[in-house]
Amino acid sequence: MGILLDVRGLQIGFGASEAVRGIDLHVAEGEVLGLVGESGSGKSVTSLAIMGLLGAAARVSGSIHWHRGDNGAGSIDLLRQPPEALRRLRGREIAMIFQEPMTALNPVMTIGRQVAECAAAHGQGMSAKELKHKAIAALEAVKIPEAVRRYGDYPHQFSGGQRQRILIAMALINRPRLLIADEPTTALDVTVQAQILALLRDLQREFGLAMLFISHDLAVVGEVASRMAVMRRGLIVETGQVREVLLRPQHEYTRSLLAAVPTLRTDRNQPLARIRLED
Repeated sequence: MGILLDVRGLQIGFGASEAVRGIDLHVAEGEVLGLVGESGSGKSVTSLAIMGLLGAAARVSGSIHWHRGDNGAGSIDLLRQPPEALRRLRGREIAMIFQEPMTALNPVMTIGRQVAECAAAHGQGMSAKELKHKAIAALEAVKIPEAVRRYGDYPHQFSGGQRQRILIAMALINRPRLLIADEPTTALDVTVQAQILALLRDLQREFGLAMLFISHDLAVVGEVASRMAVMRRGLIVETGQVREVLLRPQHEYTRSLLAAVPTLRTDRNQPLARIRLED
């Protein structure tokens, strides 16, 4: 498998603060990379840098190479692309599922119109009828019940899990090569979370997607990713195959994260292990 996304020396700052301090990571074609770490470690801001959504207040350096062809042919550095070029790429080649579906969806627009707009952004010349048909097909692909009837419903008429499925439909409607999923199950209960993870796994296999899956939950990353990177205070401290990292962690911070996760063997009379904060 060739490298699809190659991040080198990425640094991100805001004012006097350094959110990301020179990280390297890559995602291969068809691979699922899990990016895991506690809140504030720099995971989400890394994903926003890849998408070109940080805004003028951020200081960003390093390189984010996007490989459009075999053996790196047609490689471009996303950090050095003009805004219009990034707009053409977002949604068509790289798509993102945001963390909170209720705030990511427009409450005054029907979900059908929102999904169709994603198709229209990269489907010049499509008629309204064609856009509607494509949007319904996308909703059916993520298993929204009675998609034809519910095309005209609003976000508040759907459950949290269904709203997350709608966001997935919007992200995948143009068949991107890379999907960035930023904490896509955080706001969901355990049962719905399992359903969304199963859906993402199925869609990833069906479409041959590469995925950057961001989470603070080691168990969730273990469910979907083949390889993982552990991030702490703006640095990647450990990378490896998921099974190896979870069973034989090499970095003290990774071991602390794993020790802080309760299991069926955890003594309920004792406090959970604390994550070491020393550098």
